[in-house]
Amino acid sequence: MKRNVGMIDRVIRIVLGLVIIAWGVMANNWLGLIGLIPLATAVVGYCPAYTLIGINTCTIEDPSTKKG
Repeated sequence: MKRNVGMIDRVIRIVLGLVIIAWGVMANNWLGLIGLIPLATAVVGYCPAYTLIGINTCTIEDPSTKKG
């Protein structure tokens, strides 16, 4: 898997994931588990939806794709 989630995007995903999880805990609602998705994609640095859409917010070059 090639990274496609940049640093700013990762921070936003972490904050959003934590907010959704906190809402789920406070509301006593299992839908707060949806917050695990942005958290997981932030930790891994890869978003499958970005691959389908063709988005890449990662500015660091992947060493495995370098030529030369």
